[in-house]
Amino acid sequence: MTRRSVTAQYPDVQPELPPRTRGVIGLFEENCTVCMLCARECPDWCIYIDSHKETVPPAAPGGRERSRNVLDRFAIDFALCMYCGICIEVCPFDALFWSPEFEYAEEDIHDLTHERDKLREWMWTVPAPPALDAAAEEPKELGAARKTADKLAAAEQQAAEQQHAAEQERQQAAEQQREDGA
Repeated sequence: MTRRSVTAQYPDVQPELPPRTRGVIGLFEENCTVCMLCARECPDWCIYIDSHKETVPPAAPGGRERSRNVLDRFAIDFALCMYCGICIEVCPFDALFWSPEFEYAEEDIHDLTHERDKLREWMWTVPAPPALDAAAEEPKELGAARKTADKLAAAEQQAAEQQHAAEQERQQAAEQQREDGA
């Protein structure tokens, strides 16, 4: 009450946005598997996805060919979007993120449908996630991955020890044959 109000001089002075501000939706295209969950769950039906299937050759000889979806078009109509974030929450592969970018006004409403190139540009403005709480328990995914890695490391070590023991037996057998032949 005792201080004078200060008018923000936007656009000359950019506002200081809080971290993790919801602006627009950025697309990390490499993570998108074209599962269509985001488009199906969107209450406004403002997400447009087109894809095609490609055949991938077998990874090993004698294996079978696989097919995978390839993203052709990913667009969001921000004229329809209500910024609820459901698409971001349901994405199982972390392909969608909130970007703090908010300057995307257009003169024509049809230009508010942004294709994947523009969504990819906004992805690079997404801030890094906050650090995990030191007192929090480890995520189950990390625990499972660590167990698997430990099992693989133990199996490799055991195989190396067995190989070393077999090599020593071969050397002893070779020495024994030399002694018997001499």
